[in-house]
Amino acid sequence: MEITARLTADAVVKTVKDDRQVVNFNVAINDSYKTKGSDEVKKVVTYVQCDYWVNPGIAQYLTKGVLVELYGRIGVNAYNNLEGEAKASLTFHVNTIKLHGKGKAANEAAPMKEKSNAPVIAGELTEPLDDLPF
Repeated sequence: MEITARLTADAVVKTVKDDRQVVNFNVAINDSYKTKGSDEVKKVVTYVQCDYWVNPGIAQYLTKGVLVELYGRIGVNAYNNLEGEAKASLTFHVNTIKLHGKGKAANEAAPMKEKSNAPVIAGELTEPLDDLPF
């Protein structure tokens, strides 16, 4: 499955048992439609929790506002909260991430994040080319 969305906050790297690392982040998928017989445009936002296990080094590029194209599979988490109400959330288990530009906050005068020495796997990180000949 493929989704294109914006990050709602900076990604977080967590270490789990066996010293494995996972990158957790949340995205918002924006959509709009017109109802039948109306000219009114309805806007819908769907929030999805994501996890990425392949390369924790990409977390430094996953900042609030970044537009990402994600490939993977979707899952549903269903549970009862403390009040006994049924709740559910969507989780996207990401296999491949493509970055499309910088986040909205990148234009602000914010201090640069410290770069990680973790390698970025070729093909996992792509950015649009600005010097196309056409």
